[in-house]
Amino acid sequence: MIRFLATRLLQCLLVLAVMSFLIYALIGLMPGDPIDLMIAANPDFTSADAARLKALYGLDQPLLKRYGNWLTSALGGDFGYSRLYSQPVLDVIGPRLANTALLVGISLALSLLLAIPLGIAAAARPYSVIDYLVNLSCFAGISAPPFWLALMAIMLFSVTLGWFPAGGQAPPGASIWEGIQHAVLPIGVLTLASVGGFTRFMRASMLQTLRQDFIRTASAKGMTRTRVIYGHALRNALLPLVTVIALSFGTLFSGALITETMFAWLGMGKTIYDAILGNDFNLALVGLLMATGMTLLGNVLADISYVALDPRLDFRAEEP
Repeated sequence: MIRFLATRLLQCLLVLAVMSFLIYALIGLMPGDPIDLMIAANPDFTSADAARLKALYGLDQPLLKRYGNWLTSALGGDFGYSRLYSQPVLDVIGPRLANTALLVGISLALSLLLAIPLGIAAAARPYSVIDYLVNLSCFAGISAPPFWLALMAIMLFSVTLGWFPAGGQAPPGASIWEGIQHAVLPIGVLTLASVGGFTRFMRASMLQTLRQDFIRTASAKGMTRTRVIYGHALRNALLPLVTVIALSFGTLFSGALITETMFAWLGMGKTIYDAILGNDFNLALVGLLMATGMTLLGNVLADISYVALDPRLDFRAEEP
């Protein structure tokens, strides 16, 4: 297992290195840079001032040399300063990363807690009333845009009922209850936006598993339906769902942009979006690399989950 994890770690580092260059190159090819924005905002800037500032920040150098300088500094722990916030990039990303981890982690856990039993219930009784109700609810959840769900949640629970704040986060020093009140609506909207897809995958995987020969054999031996489903079919049916979760992990991490924007939640999605629009190269680069890293981490965790769910798989099978 140690050799497997070491191999996966090296692969992840290689992918991150390649992605860092690609993202740096794409951001570098964007029209305009911070100096150009300063020139546009200040008519007193002269061409000599612009040339001096570009030389000071290394923007007059070739792209490869600029990337090499950035990579050298990044390996030393210096990821540069954020132009928008006038702070080190890591100081800006740290609190926002924690906010997104809270939002995505809780919503993902709630989605799975709902999706797995609903998918099992629908697959255990295909084409029944329960199956039709679950499918209808899933299609409704998948079809509803997240921004519409957010607006409806704000109108109902904030404006009409007044139960929860319409947006923002609890101020520093606030009580735990205030923090929960601010987090309920964004977590609820993100959960509703993702539970439908997970439920559909769980239902399809469980239906396919229940048609396998070993399930018929277990039923023929006199096992109860509950034991067949939860003792034999569930672990095999979870394997495709684990793959889906791994592939959507990075998307959830950086794709909560709409939810974070609607509820003024300071997270990674909105931070990356604002950094790209504001030509904050360092912040956008590190944010996108973190989203890539979270996707890679999700895939490694999925590989480990495969072995935990299916004893027939072994890490040693990949070793020479």
